[in-house]
Amino acid sequence: MRVLGIDPGLRTTGFGVLDVDGPRLRYVASGVIETRSVDQGDLPARLKVLFDGIAELKARYQPEVAAVEIVFVNVNPQASLLLGQARGACVTALVAGNLPVAEYTALQMKKAVAGHGRAAKAQVQAMVQRLLQLPSAPRPDAADALGLAITHAHAGAALARLASAGQARRSSSMYRQSR
Repeated sequence: MRVLGIDPGLRTTGFGVLDVDGPRLRYVASGVIETRSVDQGDLPARLKVLFDGIAELKARYQPEVAAVEIVFVNVNPQASLLLGQARGACVTALVAGNLPVAEYTALQMKKAVAGHGRAAKAQVQAMVQRLLQLPSAPRPDAADALGLAITHAHAGAALARLASAGQARRSSSMYRQSR
């Protein structure tokens, strides 16, 4: 399975691509989509850069699923709204390309990658480097995106098993009701 991790941001959106074969993870690519070249006041143009960048990643790497960070409410409500719009552009690009999207909080990702939810950026970078056996630590945004892909690689399989077990229970209980 190929997983595309996305760490949304209005200025810099991180991405990471992994191939997952059971417990084995193989690094494919990572980097950032930046909107710095667009006028800071032109929000629609910046959102289009993000949308087009995500669509290009989907076309280039052909992932089977995406893992996206859930936005948290910030002290600054305006910053939260802008980040939410950036995230919306990213998710819309993924869904428009018929890609399933899993969502994880930063706390869940940090716990899955570094062992605790309050890990610093540098700790996440170091653990991603170690887990994927990279020669150097990726940029912080790319490391977070790779961390989301790693989280989905590990948690996604367990969640899928739980969902199928829940579906099996619903099916069997429906069968009993029809007797």
